[in-house]
Amino acid sequence: MSETSPSQILVVNAGGQYCHLIARRVRELGVQAEICSPKDAADQIDQSRGIILSGGPSSVYLSDAPKFPLSLFDGTVPILGICYGHQVLAQTLGGAVRAGQTHEYGKAVIEIIGHDTILRGVPDRQTVWMSHGDEVVTVPPGFRVLARSESCGIAVMADLTKKFFGLQFHPEVTETPCGNNIIENFVFKICHCKKDWKVENLLERLKSQIRLQVGSRHVLFFVSGGVDSTVAFTLCSDALGPNRVTGVFVDTGFMRKGERQEIESTFAKRGWNNIRFEDAEQLFLDAVVEIADPEEKRKRIGETFLKVQRKVETDLCLATGAWMLGQGTIYPDTIESGFSDKSAVIKTHHNRVAAIEKMIEDGLILEPLRDFYKDEVRSIGREIGLPETIVAKNPFPGPGLAVRCLCSTEEFHAQTPNAVRDVARGFGLNAWGIPIRTVGVQGDHRSYSNLVILTGEADLPVYSEASRKITREVRGTNRITFLVSLASSEAVGNAKVQRKFITKDRLELLREADAISHKMLENEGLASDVWQFPVVLLPLALDHGETIALRPVSSSDAMTARHANLPLTFIQRLGRKLMKLHGVDMVLYDVTDKPPATIEWE
Repeated sequence: MSETSPSQILVVNAGGQYCHLIARRVRELGVQAEICSPKDAADQIDQSRGIILSGGPSSVYLSDAPKFPLSLFDGTVPILGICYGHQVLAQTLGGAVRAGQTHEYGKAVIEIIGHDTILRGVPDRQTVWMSHGDEVVTVPPGFRVLARSESCGIAVMADLTKKFFGLQFHPEVTETPCGNNIIENFVFKICHCKKDWKVENLLERLKSQIRLQVGSRHVLFFVSGGVDSTVAFTLCSDALGPNRVTGVFVDTGFMRKGERQEIESTFAKRGWNNIRFEDAEQLFLDAVVEIADPEEKRKRIGETFLKVQRKVETDLCLATGAWMLGQGTIYPDTIESGFSDKSAVIKTHHNRVAAIEKMIEDGLILEPLRDFYKDEVRSIGREIGLPETIVAKNPFPGPGLAVRCLCSTEEFHAQTPNAVRDVARGFGLNAWGIPIRTVGVQGDHRSYSNLVILTGEADLPVYSEASRKITREVRGTNRITFLVSLASSEAVGNAKVQRKFITKDRLELLREADAISHKMLENEGLASDVWQFPVVLLPLALDHGETIALRPVSSSDAMTARHANLPLTFIQRLGRKLMKLHGVDMVLYDVTDKPPATIEWE
């Protein structure tokens, strides 16, 4: 989408989860930035004023790590290395990198011990966002240490002569308050860039790209009623005309309470007559019968959407080669699915199953929003005149409640891991390990670890700090919850994971718990404090019931998130209300940030 060439800042992608976010932050400063792979970087050095090396899931000392051209490091162009890029600078230029004794995921505090251009205007103590397992232990010749944290002795390093800078933390995420200041220092004070990036014509460029990619074909577009698919569908209808775009809403049976009725009403008010509704509840239930593995569940749901697509294609007599499949895919979907070179698979989104990837290769998929983040999509939605009821809607996963209804093929009892228990005791809490594994993202890698439940009375900051300490110090942990409602906290030790799969009854219980949670949040004026509020059903019982887990988070782009700091009194009242539902034995509250946990549990 660039209007100006060449780019002043070159972002070299090592497969990091936040690579596109770096380029976005530079463009927000009014400077053109482009992303390239390490192997293509050498050809673009001469056209750039500065280079940023992204984070990534690899270890620089391993043979299969991404390799960067040595010509990048000849000192002719300033370099900013972030996380993995920081370690690449050290390893390449004569320093040393090793696996850290303590992994850092989430919030950390750095102490600045040397100010210069990259840290100009940054306070001496600053909160930053970490996500790393390796660390630089020796700086290269010519470098000096500018900042450190409690667990990381070299949080910032610099060679001021060559204008090379390394940051172990991520300045591009919103959870690093001083991050934009640091990036701005690099772009303007170090690289001396000029503002050349304008976004006024973004909508027209998007529509032009749609027309160019589609050509004379028609578009079949699955819409869920959420912001992403609705914005993408509207853009395509505006660009091509409603006669060439057909929207399909699929009722999978995995929707929230009353959602189909709300969507039908919204579309009718907009006058969208190019949308058809498909009832496919039984088809989707059959697809996941006795399936517990999260990846397999997502795969089957994605393939079932394609079955519905083929049915609609037949019903509408769409000729092969005369149509494309439109999707509301946004950037976090693609990067978490491992769609970028060297990026790790965190979880395969339903719009990134193998059949969809083959269609992408064949030029049959249209994704006008694939380079954007959620907050950017909301802005585009407002520009094209969509109502706030859609634009501000809480994100909801494509597979719906199916990925919030956790399953198990076997029965297990709660455990008490010594390492977790010891850390929890330091906060006056007890801890229980539950053999229900959930997905996390740690050091740009996918993790898949057992759940931890904290018990004992504390305020929310204590639970939060205990969560951060456990996930940093105890390997194999990525998601920490605390017990909200139960007569006796010691009873958690008798909890049992039951053999359960997705059924209509389980979905109905989850649907009701979800509706109660969101309604109570709205009624108490707390909805604006929450970006997304997954409610999760676990096959964890004390008797013959199940457990509800609450996962409200604060975020702007889904790449990072913090658990929502809702009032503890509200959390407890909500817990008591949910305990009144037939079949609920316990209620938990998730106090894990992203990283180390993902927003969704699977």
